[in-house]
Amino acid sequence: MPKPTFFNLKEEKRRTLIAAAKSEFSRVSLYEASIANILNEAGIPRGSFYQYFEDKEDAFYYLLNEHAKERYEHFIAHLKHHDGDLFKAMADMFQSVLEYSHDRGQSNFIRNVVLNMNYKIENTFTRFLSEGTFSNHYDDLFQLVDIEHLNISDQDALYHVLQIVTAVMFHNLVHSLSKELTIEEAMKKYRVELDLLKTGLAKSST
Repeated sequence: MPKPTFFNLKEEKRRTLIAAAKSEFSRVSLYEASIANILNEAGIPRGSFYQYFEDKEDAFYYLLNEHAKERYEHFIAHLKHHDGDLFKAMADMFQSVLEYSHDRGQSNFIRNVVLNMNYKIENTFTRFLSEGTFSNHYDDLFQLVDIEHLNISDQDALYHVLQIVTAVMFHNLVHSLSKELTIEEAMKKYRVELDLLKTGLAKSST
């Protein structure tokens, strides 16, 4: 979490620092990133960086958390657009992340995040659907998701469903970027797996 001095910066200076950090984390992974490069691009002395962040990980996870917040807001918008259809909303969100990651005019930040994924990165990326914060968003989600078309009836079940569909999305995102699939190829594979989840994997015994 950035230090209070970061949030006390004038907006223009704060945006310059964020842009410089994002540029560096778009160039290389967190582990290869250089604070010196961030400082040079932002045009600030080395000591100033540590007035705003503990270290480069602090800056990286701040950026990732902000992106996760934005994606969660997009997810809510997709749910509303599709009248609570969870599977259509997930497909739209997956496609939007793919398009962002494939747009060379955009930052490669998310591409580097995905291709250097670990537990902490994934947990941050999905923190708005994680157990620790899920309860804070439960009312929003439970009211938006059309559970009439899902085989669930309570909060716990919805939490687990979201964990499953999110894990499938992340698996497909890593696969599509590492294999350099086109958006069309990635979406085709993802929709097959979403359909399997939607229809169920076990045959009825009746």
